[in-house]
Amino acid sequence: MIQPLYRILIELTNGRWTSFLLKRFARSRVSRLIVPSFARIYHLNQEEMEKELKDYPTLHDLFIRTLKNEAREIDPSIDAVVSPVDAVIEDIGTIKETSQIEVKGKVYSIEEMLGDQEVLKKYLNGTYMILYLSPSHYHRIHSPVSGKVTKQWTLGTKSYPVNKWGLKYGVRTLAKNYRVISELMTEFGHVAVVKVGAMFVNSIETTHQGTELEKGEEMAYFSFGSTVVLLFEKGIFRIDSLIQPPYDIKVGQKIGVLNKG
Repeated sequence: MIQPLYRILIELTNGRWTSFLLKRFARSRVSRLIVPSFARIYHLNQEEMEKELKDYPTLHDLFIRTLKNEAREIDPSIDAVVSPVDAVIEDIGTIKETSQIEVKGKVYSIEEMLGDQEVLKKYLNGTYMILYLSPSHYHRIHSPVSGKVTKQWTLGTKSYPVNKWGLKYGVRTLAKNYRVISELMTEFGHVAVVKVGAMFVNSIETTHQGTELEKGEEMAYFSFGSTVVLLFEKGIFRIDSLIQPPYDIKVGQKIGVLNKG
């Protein structure tokens, strides 16, 4: 009975007022009462949390929890690209010359997603990867590569569900939802990290300051479940042969390697 209720409230809510009320409730002290049941329903790994369950004052604090330092190991190989999030890799493919990609039978425009034709040019015929975070996942976002942040910008005003049903039945959610985009320049080429909101405006908080990012360093966090889209410049990325979507992955695990384009 509890699980369907959580699903309705957290995974499927997209109305302006219902999202506002949920956001307000999740940040209220009252929400602490459901922290234990939420952790149980979504099978949260309490052993890796930095705090004990009783120490989270609100449901929101549980969502944006940090982990113990040793909970995630970052692949140290210089050319390795690592997962920026705990997630399910839902799709991988090539960005067409037209800037289109197809996800769950729906066509998306990378041009619309990025909102910048000059930036887009770098990624035509490159690779995209879609990583979906459910409410059960750790919600901090880390850099998949080491590099310099050359540009960061925000687009979109509303956010709708980006789970598999949202991707299948929604209207261009990945390209229209509220999103924060960071472009990094590595010694191999450009990588864009598109952080896509899933519930309501400003559900993405940036935590990194400065222009330099080390692989595995925290960049931002999501409030509630959402999606990260990685974009790689043409010819610089080769996916790990073991990865076949849908594929469960954790922060720091190798998803592929970079090579000179």
